Amino acid sequence: MGLDDALAGRGLRSATGLDLMTSTALRAVTRAHPHATEDLIAAAEAAFAGQLDGSNAAAERAEQQRHIAEIKARQQAARRERP
Repeated sequence: MGLDDALAGRGLRSATGLDLMTSTALRAVTRAHPHATEDLIAAAEAAFAGQLDGSNAAAERAEQQRHIAEIKARQQAARRERP
């Protein structure tokens, strides 16, 4: 599944090896068929480039770490509030 398939309105197959950012961007292009905008196409191209260069994975790891830190901070605050 590539951008050409998405532009033709063909759906994304499972187990493609694409990351979430890339598959989400390609699905948006597919859903917009036959009226995919240049912005949607550019987003899909950028997402695929991000998969190739590792920046999508880095962003996902950073988001996971932020989420974990937020949970830990809430847990620590809850512990401090206990009598």
